[in-house]
Amino acid sequence: MRIPAFIKRRVYPTEKGVGPTGDTMGSMFRSEAMALCQMFIQPEAAYTTVSELGESGTVQFRDMNDELAASQRKFVQEVRRCDEMERKLRYIESKLLKEEVAIPEMTGDIPRAPNPREMIDIEAHLEKVENEILELSQNEINLKSNFVELSEMRKVLESTQGFFSDDEVLNLDARRSIPNEGLIPKGTKANVPLGQRNSLGFVAGVIKRERVFAFERMLWRISRGNVFLKTADISEPTKDPVTGHKVFKVVFVAFFQGDQLKDRIKKICTGFHASLYPCPSAHSEREEMIKGVSTRLEDLKIVLNQTDDHCRRVLVSVSRELPKWNIMVKKMKAIYHTMNFFNMDVSKKCMIGECWVPVNDLPSVQTALVNGSAEVGSTVPSFLNIISTSEQPPTFIRTNKFTRGFQNLIDSYGVATYREVNPGLYTIVTFPFLFGVMFGDLGHGFIMFLFALVMVLKEKTIAAQKKGEIARIFFSGRYIILLMGLFAMYTGFLYNDIFSISMNVFGSGWRVNLDNATVMGNAQLTLNPTTDALVNIYPMGIDPIWQLATNKIIFSNSFKMKLSIILGVIHMVFGVCMSVVNHINFRKPAYIALEFLPQIIFLLLMFGWMMTLMIMKWIMFNARVDTPQKFREGCAPSILITFINMVLFKEETPLPGCNTYIFEGQDILQIVFVIASLVCIPWLLFGKPIFKIMTRTRHHGEILALPSTDMTESTDLDSPEDAPNGEAPSPVPTEPIVANKAHHEEEPFGEIFILQAIHTIEYVLSTVSHTASYLRLWALSLAHAELSEVLWGQLFRISLTIPSYVGAPAIFLLFMVWSGLTISIMVMMEGLSAFLHTLRLHWVEFMSKFYAGEGYAFIPFSFKAMLESDEDEDA
Repeated sequence: MRIPAFIKRRVYPTEKGVGPTGDTMGSMFRSEAMALCQMFIQPEAAYTTVSELGESGTVQFRDMNDELAASQRKFVQEVRRCDEMERKLRYIESKLLKEEVAIPEMTGDIPRAPNPREMIDIEAHLEKVENEILELSQNEINLKSNFVELSEMRKVLESTQGFFSDDEVLNLDARRSIPNEGLIPKGTKANVPLGQRNSLGFVAGVIKRERVFAFERMLWRISRGNVFLKTADISEPTKDPVTGHKVFKVVFVAFFQGDQLKDRIKKICTGFHASLYPCPSAHSEREEMIKGVSTRLEDLKIVLNQTDDHCRRVLVSVSRELPKWNIMVKKMKAIYHTMNFFNMDVSKKCMIGECWVPVNDLPSVQTALVNGSAEVGSTVPSFLNIISTSEQPPTFIRTNKFTRGFQNLIDSYGVATYREVNPGLYTIVTFPFLFGVMFGDLGHGFIMFLFALVMVLKEKTIAAQKKGEIARIFFSGRYIILLMGLFAMYTGFLYNDIFSISMNVFGSGWRVNLDNATVMGNAQLTLNPTTDALVNIYPMGIDPIWQLATNKIIFSNSFKMKLSIILGVIHMVFGVCMSVVNHINFRKPAYIALEFLPQIIFLLLMFGWMMTLMIMKWIMFNARVDTPQKFREGCAPSILITFINMVLFKEETPLPGCNTYIFEGQDILQIVFVIASLVCIPWLLFGKPIFKIMTRTRHHGEILALPSTDMTESTDLDSPEDAPNGEAPSPVPTEPIVANKAHHEEEPFGEIFILQAIHTIEYVLSTVSHTASYLRLWALSLAHAELSEVLWGQLFRISLTIPSYVGAPAIFLLFMVWSGLTISIMVMMEGLSAFLHTLRLHWVEFMSKFYAGEGYAFIPFSFKAMLESDEDEDA
């Protein structure tokens, strides 16, 4: 297939300060170039074309009917039909879950969206399945209701055997014959005429256990104590036929006299939802009824089992098709919902839609248009037309499973502005490295690395499982955790720290040149590298002998604090330099001189100089005997005091034999640096506002536009052979591309100046605060090392000092406690803390130097993304 000319030409949408460009830089460096396109599709090919675009997932449609209500859209009936089918599918799924029928996972190829003619067949099939399941469910409920009623009737008949003894009946009749005595206690004898006995009546039934007390009180009140109630608990719970919940019930028999009282009792039973059952007073009749009820129950059990088997067979057959039906209906609904975004032309013979498309995906979109028309045999081809706009395009950064996690960290702060430099590319390295500086421990990093490695190696198995929200977060960041573990192992090797123990890999460079008596007679020794020890440089990392030193913390603090400042300054300088790329890309070269230069000069002359002093102090000062006195360790200046005196233009009094400064002329150089830094503040404050006012005056009312012939040339097809199916190209509007109006609305100078003043103050103050903020690299590293040492020295190490056989089980038990605390506190809690601090260093200290994050994400119409999001919601 030949590519149309307007795709070859790649006319990109333009924005303020950005004209057409042809660069194809990596998507991770900055977002991809986007084009705003118009689609002209024949109505009969619209469904299949949108389906093809949904399968490719490269187009974000715009709603061209946003002024219309949902009920006024063209395809609202089709959407409602899809909603009804989804309701039926949800009902079927709920029935499967209720009956505990497993729903198999979707295997093989994911089905494509059915064509509109198949929609009727799917509707009819779902209607048939739903009616069949409804009928089976209703029959099952009726059968179970009958079974429950017969079971309760048998319980009533069996439980009332002791309610109808002659003694109880005689006693009850006697109680009725004594005025104002109420009910006579059980066992009291009385002489009652035979005629009164014959007038005694009763009602038998079943009621819920929790309602018995209220039921009994109500009967007492309405009869004024002239009802005798007997109850018996049913030991086995009854399963409700509708809800399936277990209910505990009680059998009761209420004895009374008179038809009026009988009617009242029945009304009370109805109000309390009690079930009444016939119960003869004669023993033989009850026995005969129990036999009949038992026979009916056995027959009903057989019918129920057969019904359950048939219902389960139907549900199992439906469960095999349910995943496919779900996908097909969701795709149909998404297609019709998207088609509601389209407009019809005046002749009602063409559907017009607008969409954002990545420029690199324009050929695949054109292919989808061709395939959609060919699938329905349309004789009129669909075509694509790129249109100009002053609207900011969406941001699309193409990622894979490795880079997606790092990009999500950046997007959580804010989606990049269109074509802005993307920090996600550099975060792949800087994020795990800064984490490793704070978390540096070879053992803890190895545990984290193994955890992530398992998720990476078994990612297909884990991805297929349903996971909770926390598990999904860990799984989506598996590659971040993997690199964090690797860098933590690397920095832990440099710190020579593994579970707070040092490794003597290369052999210590310190040699004690003291006799045995001196060594054995002193609890502590001070080793002087010039006299008492031979100093050799440890090949890599920190010498393990520092693990035995009492001043280890003082030594490591000085090293890690200076290292954190150096890394922080380098990180911030890199962020400021990235702003140059944005200025060049957005065609604002003047901002390099007005913003970048004063910012970088201020940063380098102040804190870059402090970093240089630290490195010079490491290099120039030592403890060798042949070193001049002014470069011995006792004369090394304090960098912090030097920096403070530099800003305050003060001079410190040196020690005897030492110099105030590291080299000659340092005081003059520092004065120049401070003055130059102060000059950068008004430079940054006034430069940009003045430039904007001058530019506004020069280009007032000017409109930048390309000739209309360029649009015609770039959007028309070169020849009929270039058109799909060999058809002649359709006419394309020849409107000019308007890059931007010079000024839609003039911004007052006062507002420009205030905004720039805020920006200047923020940058100057944040330079100080951000540099200090990088000290968290030192603080968390120190806290991690000390906490790890406490766990080792105060817990597990105790078991190694226990003599005799008790030490073996103590080692076993304390190791379990130590390992549990190590994983839960040192790896998980400390790891989360270091992760959050690293995230803050990137969001605030690094990205604020060049990243605006004021864009909006490109959300393509994609069946794959839609189904994945539905799976996440279901999980």
